[in-house]
Amino acid sequence: MTFKTLSAYMPILRWGRTYDRQAFSGDLLAAVIVTIMLIPQSLAYAMLAGLPPEAGLYASIAPIILYAIFGTSRALAVGPVAVVSLMTAAAISTIADQGSMGYAIAALTLAGLSGVMLLTLGLFKLGFLANFLSHPVIAGFITASGILIAASQIKHVLGISASGDTLPELLGSIVENLGETNLVTLAIGLLATAFLFWVRKGFKPLLRRLGLGPRPADMVAKAGPVFAVVLTTLAVWGFRLDAQGVSIVGAVPQGLPPLTLPSFSPDLIGLLVLPAFLISIIGFVESISVAQTLAAKKRQRIDPDQELIGLGAANIGAAFTGGYPVTGGFARSVVNFDAGAETPAAGAFTAIGLGIAALALTPLIYFLPIATLSATIIVAVLSLVDFSILKRSWSYSKPDFIAVAATMLFTLGMGVETGVSAGVILSIGLHLYRTSRPHIAEVGLVPGTQHFRNIHRHKVLTDPGLLTIRIDESLYFANARFLEDYVYDRLAAEGSIHDVILMCSAINEIDLSALESLEAINHRLGEMGVTLHLSELKGPVMDGLKKSTFLEALTGQVFLSQYDAWVRLVSQSSDVWPRPVAVPSG
Repeated sequence: MTFKTLSAYMPILRWGRTYDRQAFSGDLLAAVIVTIMLIPQSLAYAMLAGLPPEAGLYASIAPIILYAIFGTSRALAVGPVAVVSLMTAAAISTIADQGSMGYAIAALTLAGLSGVMLLTLGLFKLGFLANFLSHPVIAGFITASGILIAASQIKHVLGISASGDTLPELLGSIVENLGETNLVTLAIGLLATAFLFWVRKGFKPLLRRLGLGPRPADMVAKAGPVFAVVLTTLAVWGFRLDAQGVSIVGAVPQGLPPLTLPSFSPDLIGLLVLPAFLISIIGFVESISVAQTLAAKKRQRIDPDQELIGLGAANIGAAFTGGYPVTGGFARSVVNFDAGAETPAAGAFTAIGLGIAALALTPLIYFLPIATLSATIIVAVLSLVDFSILKRSWSYSKPDFIAVAATMLFTLGMGVETGVSAGVILSIGLHLYRTSRPHIAEVGLVPGTQHFRNIHRHKVLTDPGLLTIRIDESLYFANARFLEDYVYDRLAAEGSIHDVILMCSAINEIDLSALESLEAINHRLGEMGVTLHLSELKGPVMDGLKKSTFLEALTGQVFLSQYDAWVRLVSQSSDVWPRPVAVPSG
């Protein structure tokens, strides 16, 4: 294997050759800030996934290093994220009880399956499959997931027991157990939540007013969650609030991630295949959108297929080091970018920082209240909630609105797996619906030009014996019959037509079903004494037609341009010269 081939699959070999002191300083500073931010986030997201807190740290060490080797984004920060953590809990909570060995093994297996799937998609360059999830549907799913996640954390803020996988179940369980609220826990949870919301908006301006420079103020503000962790932990320890019923993290194993082994049981794998695929697709879509957005700001390039390999390697790493499924996180990636990360080495330095935390700092979080971690999750996920997508989709496209609204309702009412499955099906269904009824325009010549436009939108020249239609979609099995019906209906309504031109400027492909429909149209028009012509065929489409007998059987001609067809056929038609047709523009 040549160096060029190897570096294509291991981007570290490319950027590593030009790594210098300036890049090192930028990466190191970014790593310090992201590490501080990631410690409380990792603990909180592990809890959201139903796993012990240390699993969040473990999932943020080896995966980050592996992504730094195989990933192409220079700013993407890989690790546990809220939506994937929720999907992990939903996938394995029906298989094993939280806190059991079976639950932890299922999480490892889920990460391993996800990694293998992502790696396979990347090696076979199948990243385009993620395009079947439309952005509005993804936005609807993430908004609903944010609401579900926030609702699932209310019980920890109240200090009560509650359960449920859907919003009605969660709210019903919370209301039912509301009388058990622990007031001390509630006070900690509310104060932590209020403080974290204030940190997002008010901490940096306060620091600036106190004379701190813009960059230091921004760095200190990013560490806001750490302050909440420290203050509430000290309060619980100092006042022995755990004795008053405040739930705490407790003992966390001290040390680097252990070597673990996912299960290879066919039964368990069979139960986790679908959830692993959904997690892989959702994680990839979220990750690639963040990576491409940040790369565009520095005119850098992201390779989607290589990103699949990088994320696949990261998840396989998580499976063998005590973690669970990971992907690129929006908030920490933005922080990484803003802090000056120059290369993926910033992620490797972050992993080192988290490793030090796992070795030395875990005893310090013994008295960390669960309510603080829940507050961290609530504040983080509420930024994902975006109801404006409903308004935008309603005003722009009613089918898109239906897809978004349905995805949100399914997610909230039936759970995340059903919601994302509905989103995939709706995305594909919308595509099939739209392309199965392609826009077909009858066109005429714009006077004084060689351009052809829709007769219902422009004042154009037409000929009563000539029908020219433009199909604004590739022809395939789902829309081939629609074209047939349109042509036959049009001819039945207008008996004077003797020539039909299919203007093919917008057709990029014709599959076998569509070819058979064209052959049927050609044959039936021939029996009716009507000649069929084609114009403006693209090269690849023409190449495909040449492999068949269609062109030999075509009753008319293939014209290079629509204007050539117009000149030839109108001059050969009746003695009546084409007349202008005045149609109100719309």
